[in-house]
Amino acid sequence: MHKCIRCGKVLDADDIGCHKKLVNRGATEFMCVPCLAEHFGSTEEKLRILIEEYRAYGCTLFAKKE
Repeated sequence: MHKCIRCGKVLDADDIGCHKKLVNRGATEFMCVPCLAEHFGSTEEKLRILIEEYRAYGCTLFAKKE
């Protein structure tokens, strides 16, 4: 079970995939989407939209939602 390195929140697959896609694909420590948004000066909503776009493009970092 991974936790956010900034806030300590338990991470889900989208948090980990987003960190790997935007920061470092080989990362072993991760930030949650809200902390990533703050880090990049963006919003959580914009990152969630990006996640869905990457998922639609078939990016293997983001599993298809059932």
